[in-house]
Amino acid sequence: MYNKLLIRNLSQVYFESTIFDHVGVSGGNNSDKPLKCKIKDQYFLIPEQSRFFCGDVSEQCRKLDGNKYDIIVADPPWWNKYIRRLKGANEKLSYSMMYNEDIADIPVKELMSKNCLVAVWCTNAPSNISAVKDIIFPQWGVEYTATWYWLKLIIDMKPLCQFGSGCKKQPYERIIIGKVGNIELPDDVLVASIPSALHSHKPPLQELLTKFIKTNELRFLELFARYLLPNTTSIGFEPLKWQHISLYEET
Repeated sequence: MYNKLLIRNLSQVYFESTIFDHVGVSGGNNSDKPLKCKIKDQYFLIPEQSRFFCGDVSEQCRKLDGNKYDIIVADPPWWNKYIRRLKGANEKLSYSMMYNEDIADIPVKELMSKNCLVAVWCTNAPSNISAVKDIIFPQWGVEYTATWYWLKLIIDMKPLCQFGSGCKKQPYERIIIGKVGNIELPDDVLVASIPSALHSHKPPLQELLTKFIKTNELRFLELFARYLLPNTTSIGFEPLKWQHISLYEET
């Protein structure tokens, strides 16, 4: 229990120490090596062949008009009562939640290539699961294809917590995947890993999805990003959050 509390407190410290106002900031790294970049008196690590746009996701998507992407990953800030209570207790630990209809209004459709996979991280709330399949995907012009699961493990490879029912906390999250074009994708895939101690730092999905699209040079887009990835365009209010140099060690 002590270790869990220690990790939770450390995560909170890192979360609060990496809150930056970067709205309107954009940039990237066209080289083949990571670069250390100074932005507003702070240093960040920018991966190779990456781009980022800081601000409202819908507005940033409009700036990308004319670009086409083969894999799009989104981690929306789903509206929920827990985050609302958290916001009341500590403003720094909250983020701007969005209603399902607002997520559906994001102009993603224009950014999809002829054959495109769209993966959405989703809570286990039935209302959000239904919203992705019945509201968001149809408005984006995406056909629901599969649901994958991210199983969170502890260091001895056991689930992070017990499997529950109803509104109880679960040791897994859903990845709801849709497609545009002619793509075959397996259903009920299980992805297992030890989660990062950093809040909302989910594992990257790009490499897992790449093999299902037959294109030589894939283009990746991540919505609501909190970190950057090589060969990826990342947009949201905090794409630089987990790129702060204080989180890395030189080797």
